[in-house]
Amino acid sequence: MNNVHKFPFSIAYADTDAGGITYHARYIEIAERARMKWLVDCVPTNDDIGFVIKKLSIEYKKPLLLGDDFVVQSHVAKFGAASLVIEQNFVRGDEVCATQTATVAYIGRDMRPKKIPDGMLSMCNLSSKVQLLRMKW
Repeated sequence: MNNVHKFPFSIAYADTDAGGITYHARYIEIAERARMKWLVDCVPTNDDIGFVIKKLSIEYKKPLLLGDDFVVQSHVAKFGAASLVIEQNFVRGDEVCATQTATVAYIGRDMRPKKIPDGMLSMCNLSSKVQLLRMKW
């Protein structure tokens, strides 16, 4: 998979229940950290709000356990004029333990969806990713 951002993480006590299994809600927080690290250079222009979560879903496949080291692999799965679909896989070794899919909408200062500015795609290092996705369509 090209254009994948990798964010390493380790499961600590605070991430788990008494049985050492990661709380389901922690996946959302960890994915958010990975997304923010990936898109750190995405600063909205013209007083726009920027990207916000519109839709979120997670498929849990295998539990992450206390002490597990894994990587969140993030990539743009789909591109729209005012939104992106970002897929994030929680990968431990060779196995995908969970997949989170987030639709993010670009919001203008009026709090309404707005076409993603071309400059924003460059700033976020997403231009080449979007070009690849457009070629697939």
